[in-house]
Amino acid sequence: MSTLTRPAAPAYARTVRRLGALARAELTLLGRNRSAVLTALLVPLALPFTVRPAVDRIDLRAEGLTLGTVTLTAAIGYSLLFAVYTSLVSAFAARREELVLKRLRTGELGDLEILVGTCLPAVCIGLAQALVLSAGCAVLLDAGAPQAPYLTVLGLLTGLVLCAALAALTSAFTRTTESAQVTALPLVFVSMIGSGIAVPLQVLPDRLAAVCELLPLSPAIRLVGAGWTGSMGASEALGATATALAWTVVAVFAVRRWFRWEPRR
Repeated sequence: MSTLTRPAAPAYARTVRRLGALARAELTLLGRNRSAVLTALLVPLALPFTVRPAVDRIDLRAEGLTLGTVTLTAAIGYSLLFAVYTSLVSAFAARREELVLKRLRTGELGDLEILVGTCLPAVCIGLAQALVLSAGCAVLLDAGAPQAPYLTVLGLLTGLVLCAALAALTSAFTRTTESAQVTALPLVFVSMIGSGIAVPLQVLPDRLAAVCELLPLSPAIRLVGAGWTGSMGASEALGATATALAWTVVAVFAVRRWFRWEPRR
């Protein structure tokens, strides 16, 4: 009597299964780090209200903006910075110092699968926060529905991917888990001030705004805001998307070149 063998699963199915297992393990580890959970969940929900005193002094209507759209854009920006970027910098540094990354490389997982699986929980949290914040601002602050939702989706996706890549790159220059918050600060401060999160780029002087538009997170924030206001033309949208993709390519190349899999000595 012949023994029936079950056919091997397709390669993509095995990849999805491995990514799912790694993402679940990473989510478990994230849940055990209370400070990381508080930073990822509470900070993006609290910080958007700090933009109110600044925008109260600005004639938003003259720029085609409302308090709701400004607060919503800031909220999603803070979510990208804290729920995704800073959270992943700490995660990559911790997994490296605990030899988790080194052990994972000895198994079936490839390098890309390890990086993607580690990023999935934080990226999903950032995406879920963006959806919740969008619904909340639409109802509570009368932000309304997005006039060009495809721009908002495009901005959110490019922001999530870029923040994950930048987090992996930043972790390469992070010696310990404790110093992760310090090494993440430069990008956080620059993005808050110059990428249209704390202050809309539309209210800045033209020359300064043109420079700030080239910052890493500026294209994503511009696309998210433009999706609600519908104020961005096709050429501007293409330019913002091209800038975001250029930063993503540079970040991915840098990760391949400098990412560290073993503890720093």
